[in-house]
Amino acid sequence: MLAFFQGIGVGGGLIIAIGAQNAFVLSQGVRRNFPLQTALVCSLCDASLILIGISGVGALVAGNPLLCQLASWLGALFLLCYGARSFRLALKGSTLEAAAAIIPSRRKLLLATLALTFLNPHVYLDTVVLIGGISGQLAQSERYLFGAGAITASILWFFSLSLGAGFLAPLFRKPAAWRCLDLFVALTMWGIALTLLWPELQRFF
Repeated sequence: MLAFFQGIGVGGGLIIAIGAQNAFVLSQGVRRNFPLQTALVCSLCDASLILIGISGVGALVAGNPLLCQLASWLGALFLLCYGARSFRLALKGSTLEAAAAIIPSRRKLLLATLALTFLNPHVYLDTVVLIGGISGQLAQSERYLFGAGAITASILWFFSLSLGAGFLAPLFRKPAAWRCLDLFVALTMWGIALTLLWPELQRFF
């Protein structure tokens, strides 16, 4: 079971880092916009990518420069647009009651969650490349135990983040707190987009 607990440690360390996916789950949890569904979709997406990684596909994906560059540009474009949306909400201001009145349909929320997951190359780096690469150093019998540990860490984190955010709801009855959350989401999205575009931007400096 050592490989299983190693998977929990490595998976938890990579997933807990603040990123676009976590910022989105947090904001939806505070809004109480289908928090369980959001956490479930994120967990299933991570689980599928981790399984792909430990099966050996991670090395093939990382070795295709064209595919990596295309994913970076698409991901950066989506994150810039989503960040702009959150920034507009921060400027406009809101309260918990007003935000709760604008609950998207399950279909729209599902599409947004899938886009934030699969259009973000950092997700592939963490799950497919890094976790897949580390698991490749283990014996065949331990590889899937390691992957199971990483998947367990993902499930525990997303459900804890999504459901735990609901306890912050009283705080977000104040417009200032809501502005801070939307601004935090916007800056997170833009920051990650910048890291994706930075190799290309360096050519102009």
